[in-house]
Amino acid sequence: MTIKDIARESGYSVGTVSRVLNNSPDASAEARKKIMEVVEKHNFRLNRYAKQLKQTSSGEILIIVKGSSNMLFASLLESMQHMVEEKGFPCRVNYINEEDNEVRKAIRRCDICRPEGIIFLGSYLENFKEDFDKIEVPCVIATNSARSLSFEKLSSVATDDTNAAKTAVEYLMDLGHRDIGILGGITLSSRPVSRRLEGAKRAFEERGYKFDPELCYEGARFSLSDGYAAMSRLIDKYSAMTAVFAMSDITAIGALRAIRDRGLKVPDDISVFGFDGIELSGYTQPRLTSIRQNREEISKRCVEILCERIGDETLRAVHEMAPYKIMPGESTAKIERVC
Repeated sequence: MTIKDIARESGYSVGTVSRVLNNSPDASAEARKKIMEVVEKHNFRLNRYAKQLKQTSSGEILIIVKGSSNMLFASLLESMQHMVEEKGFPCRVNYINEEDNEVRKAIRRCDICRPEGIIFLGSYLENFKEDFDKIEVPCVIATNSARSLSFEKLSSVATDDTNAAKTAVEYLMDLGHRDIGILGGITLSSRPVSRRLEGAKRAFEERGYKFDPELCYEGARFSLSDGYAAMSRLIDKYSAMTAVFAMSDITAIGALRAIRDRGLKVPDDISVFGFDGIELSGYTQPRLTSIRQNREEISKRCVEILCERIGDETLRAVHEMAPYKIMPGESTAKIERVC
């Protein structure tokens, strides 16, 4: 009988068994009870291997961040680090490129630093479909729902991107805008972007307005420079446009500058609506109207959900939606239409 045998019979991970056998306070009472029942049943005695395993486990929570320029992620990360440390866990942050496979990076980090759990900031769900079953510790995705994947160790906390984007476009329509451009991301590699585009399309369909993606849509990475370039292309091809919905605040801020550099005014000539509600959007000229994601709730629930599952791995994955709201600014205005 080995620790791995106890883990298999009790239904807990090797790490949880090791914590129980070493009298760590991190294990739940339920986990401790079930594991000790197996231990007593087989008259198991703790050996050097178990002590060594405890010593080599880092006890850390790992946060993997895709990209280094996402200001929403920066805000979430700051809150998460503080909350993780309050829970008594060391926190390790690993930045990766936007194009990197975050799951394969996590697998390699697990071999090196042996974390107790992982939070993913930025995720492409196809990567999880291919490789996530190789990760043995509980994980949470922030800002993207993993409900469709049905992995027992993968939870998520997200914003309802579809309805939030629909709300944003309807807000512009309620101001009288009909010719609305969309600045989005690369839909094939981002589930939130595809959901936001779907929400925008629904707003057009339900109001009975035509949406022509060749005319109205420009793809861009979530960055100031890409927002600027995409807005410039949109102005060139869509002369009737009176408003634009940008799928991130950073993209929207780049768009503000592009509009001004073309000799146009916001919101007199073009209204601009962003998404995320980052702190910087309250300091732009004009202040940006945006969908504010509830960063505090997303951070709090990600850390709580993960720590609960580190303490009791019999808990199943959960998938929650955090609330959002419109953050009115000065970058949108009513348009007077001539009938």
